[in-house]
Amino acid sequence: MPVERPAVPLWLRHALRAQAGPVPWSAMARGAAAVLPLLAAVLAGAPTAGVPAAIGALFAGINDRPGSRRTAVAAIGVPAVAGACGLLAGTLVGAGVPRDLEAWLLPVFLGLLGLFAGAISATGATASACGTQVLIAAVIGAGMDLPEPAWLRGLSYLTGAAWPLLLRRLVPGPRRRGPAPYRLDGEHAALAAVYERTAALLAAAGDAAAAALRTAFTAAVDHAQDVLARTRSGPRASRAERGLHARYGAAAALAEAATALAWTGEPVPERAVRGAERLAAAARTGSPCGPLPAPPRTAAGLRALDDALLRAAEAFDEAPPPTAPARGTTRAGGVASAPPARARATAGSREAGNRWRSSSWGTRGAAGADGGAGGGPEAGMLRRSGASSWGSRDAAGADGGAGGGGEAGTSRRPGAPSSVTGGRGDGGTDGSRDRAPSPGTRGTAGAHGPTGRAGGPVGAVVRRVAAVVRRAAGAAGREYGVRVGLCCAVSAALALVLGQQHWYWLPATAVFLVKPDLGPLASRAVCRALGTVVGAVLCAGLLATGPGPEATTATVAVCGALVPFATRHFAAQTAVVTVLVLCLVALAGEPPATGERVVQSLLACATVLVVGHLPLPGRHGNAVRHRLDVAGDAAGRYLDHVLTSPGDRAGRRLLRREAYRAAAAAQTAAGLSAAELPSIARHSAGAHHIASGLTGLLDSITACAVEADDRAAPVSRGDADHLNARLAELTRAT
Repeated sequence: MPVERPAVPLWLRHALRAQAGPVPWSAMARGAAAVLPLLAAVLAGAPTAGVPAAIGALFAGINDRPGSRRTAVAAIGVPAVAGACGLLAGTLVGAGVPRDLEAWLLPVFLGLLGLFAGAISATGATASACGTQVLIAAVIGAGMDLPEPAWLRGLSYLTGAAWPLLLRRLVPGPRRRGPAPYRLDGEHAALAAVYERTAALLAAAGDAAAAALRTAFTAAVDHAQDVLARTRSGPRASRAERGLHARYGAAAALAEAATALAWTGEPVPERAVRGAERLAAAARTGSPCGPLPAPPRTAAGLRALDDALLRAAEAFDEAPPPTAPARGTTRAGGVASAPPARARATAGSREAGNRWRSSSWGTRGAAGADGGAGGGPEAGMLRRSGASSWGSRDAAGADGGAGGGGEAGTSRRPGAPSSVTGGRGDGGTDGSRDRAPSPGTRGTAGAHGPTGRAGGPVGAVVRRVAAVVRRAAGAAGREYGVRVGLCCAVSAALALVLGQQHWYWLPATAVFLVKPDLGPLASRAVCRALGTVVGAVLCAGLLATGPGPEATTATVAVCGALVPFATRHFAAQTAVVTVLVLCLVALAGEPPATGERVVQSLLACATVLVVGHLPLPGRHGNAVRHRLDVAGDAAGRYLDHVLTSPGDRAGRRLLRREAYRAAAAAQTAAGLSAAELPSIARHSAGAHHIASGLTGLLDSITACAVEADDRAAPVSRGDADHLNARLAELTRAT
């Protein structure tokens, strides 16, 4: 009889899981080169002056993630400034507190700072990095005994972080073939990833494998949106930037068609998948895509896919659009003919409302392609010339509605009229309503599309700061801030009471452990303990040989090179950071303390586990609940727009992108919460099911919108009632 093996707990499975991806050779090279400020200090005979620079470079390496050169300024530079301020404040407070009152005043100071930094950290990724660096730098400034004054420590810290940032901004990476400038290689890579994920989802349409590709597609689209949001648009944009926005906007319709096809289970011909792959290759190099294979126009999703490929062909090849035929006529070989009544045939092929059965919701959506997947790059601007209506072709010719006919093997080249084109009752897809705003456009999408806000750049900054303050003061920010403050205060008091020489290690370790974006708490503690032991053993063997400052600096350089690669697993990152920190302690002139490092790390793990599971007043799981509320509100706005403004495709794509991104964030938060220990996971039980249901609902809404466009009619009353009922059911469950 087979013996049933117990299931591995989710928190342990998360601890054993590592992120996949290519080796970041460029980031590793920058990490090794970041040791130059420390090396200069060592050669000048003042190694202690280079220790803060090495710490700043360490954090810069951790934050040196894939992206564009512009996003690196915010991802590396802003947290570095926050860390320098924390180091300055910690040094001043540590020098001003009397020795006999350190055990009382320093924990209070770090606890209050942790309360503030923790609340801010709950508002976003960059804010989380800022909060972490502020706390750790303040702890190091208060505890590490360095001869340099406070201002010099802060300047050294900024220098260490600015050097790899400067390398990221100015030094070209490995050049790819094509005319794309090296300064935009991150943008092209992000855009190519969107098309690659779209091609993979098109290939998996009608297959259960589409559900497994959802997460990767979500990350690709979210990343591309963030990267391209920092490029210029409008008159100030360069030709290369305008091309990026045009290609980003062209992917919106492609992603929408992929969603409809995956949701309905309609298989996609291999030649159409090859067209998307060709677009991905062209996006990576910045080259024209050439002719694209056209899919048969036998279903609403396939017709939308064909139109999307035509959009992309124009955006990539930068050719003028075809001449628009007169409304009510089609072109076939240059001869005008009467348009086929495909809309009538499509509408009459089934009873309205039958397709969107309530029993299929939440399960059909698992195979969607656009959303949970993060949607398509809906916020991109489609650069058009003229007022062509080629993108609105909805007629498949005499035999297109039945089987694609002569179009099945044709190719799409911009500038060449389609064999079958026709007008639409909804005004087509090429008017001003169909031009989606670029990712960097300031404004919000209301019920009738995107609307800008007055105030200029200053007003935008004020609104952004106000939004951060509101989120930090919310329930999720307060809950996380209290836990971070308690961890900092308790760990600092414990280290000072025990009389540890390097007491600052314990609260600094606790700050790393309590970060919410590094996985479940229990798995973080396990990875931290394991990584610390491995790193301490390696460093003890190195220091036992009595290396000089030059050899120790070389070890720091090797660790700096490994940090960007080790960030894909928390235990590996901890091991590398442990070796680096112990080498910096040796360079600072302090005695080796590998055993103390292990003891303090284990104490920090125990402290964070205890504080993280304390029953605080009020409701728990606020972070997950907040994400679900945001996702529900975004889904409601998207559904309302689809039902009330069927002709405003630009506004619809902007709202769809917002809704899918919010649903993906809710799924991530719910998944992390479910992987916690049962005492924490029970507070968000069922959240992952609700988040998945919201994603499935978004897929249903998108498929309804594509079908309505194909019929040139609003969403049917039966479908609208079903969608509204499902949304109400999910929002009540939150």
